[in-house]
Amino acid sequence: MAEIVKTSYKIIVALFTAICMLMLTLAGCGGNTGNEMEEGGAPEISGLAYESELQLERATEFSVYHYEGGYDLIDIHEGDKFLLVPEGGKVPESVPEGITVLQKPVDKIYLAATATMAMFCSCDALDHIRMSSIKENDWSFDEPREAMANGKIIYAGRYSTPDYETLFDEECDLAIESTMIYHTPEVKEMIEKLDVPVLVDRSSYEEDPMGRAEWIKLYGVLTDHQEEANAFFDEQMQKLKDLDDFENTEKTVAFFYLTADGKVVVRKSTDYVPKMIEIAGARYAFSDLEDDSDRTSVDMSVETFYATAVDADYIIYNGSIDGSVKTMEDLLAKDPVMKELKAVKDNKCWVTGDSMYQRTDIIADLILDFHKAFTEDDPSDLQYLQKLQ
Repeated sequence: MAEIVKTSYKIIVALFTAICMLMLTLAGCGGNTGNEMEEGGAPEISGLAYESELQLERATEFSVYHYEGGYDLIDIHEGDKFLLVPEGGKVPESVPEGITVLQKPVDKIYLAATATMAMFCSCDALDHIRMSSIKENDWSFDEPREAMANGKIIYAGRYSTPDYETLFDEECDLAIESTMIYHTPEVKEMIEKLDVPVLVDRSSYEEDPMGRAEWIKLYGVLTDHQEEANAFFDEQMQKLKDLDDFENTEKTVAFFYLTADGKVVVRKSTDYVPKMIEIAGARYAFSDLEDDSDRTSVDMSVETFYATAVDADYIIYNGSIDGSVKTMEDLLAKDPVMKELKAVKDNKCWVTGDSMYQRTDIIADLILDFHKAFTEDDPSDLQYLQKLQ
């Protein structure tokens, strides 16, 4: 009898537990609170059926989720989320809090994130840019210069001092900013008060250089040029295919520039430039350089720089920031101590062109230039590096 009672008790407990679980499940199906997540991390949006996630190979700072009917959601990690509504499509009645709605076409963009311009050019979406934070002659490549010369793109003030009246008059539908906007939060707030959404590009936080280049896929989705964006990125990856199995030379490289007040600026070891050097077949000389700021570069004294760079096998001067160094004489005029560097004595010194930071479309080509400089005695077909003579 006792055994029968014990067995009955176990059955009753099991049934009660099952009923509770069923009730909880049904309660969860009752509606969308805006906090639920679809498969893969996509937000659940009432009225939209989730389809798939955009496949990324190297980028880690954003995700894109596709929904039926041509709706897409851009999720910038540590940043904002944007629901892209197709042209002629209806905005869902209940959009979760924290998601900004962008109605396509998004073709009156104020571009204040300089490095993204090349991405729009490379996926044939330049006509979506209406305003620039850089003047015509300050661009390092032809497409934006020509667009500004013929009036297709107009100057609307620097990122830190935009021309709000122009943004309003031109009916700006999106401002794309770099993370520099975080240093002037009042500007971002003012733009948003004009009912202009602000998308902060975080591609500079990608440690993998090709992750930085893969942000072209985000802008392809934004402008309905996803096919062109995917093709461009695949082409860039293919260019680097021959380096996949290359055994590193273990040579060291110092990448830097000198400021007007006598300091040296180098990249943090977690930055994408040291990774470019590594992919190209060498090692970054400042391999353990960190600091607590969110900056990608570090200032140091010439003495501190010299202690590490004196034995570096190569030096690459950052001509994108300081374009005054074109020859070895220019470098030594900056600071005579440079003549004591091993790379200077061995004539292993290079300078980048002025488009390194504006041209995210040349990352693969620049890596190949690095590779040739590190592995060939006298490479003659470099596109974006010049030897200091």
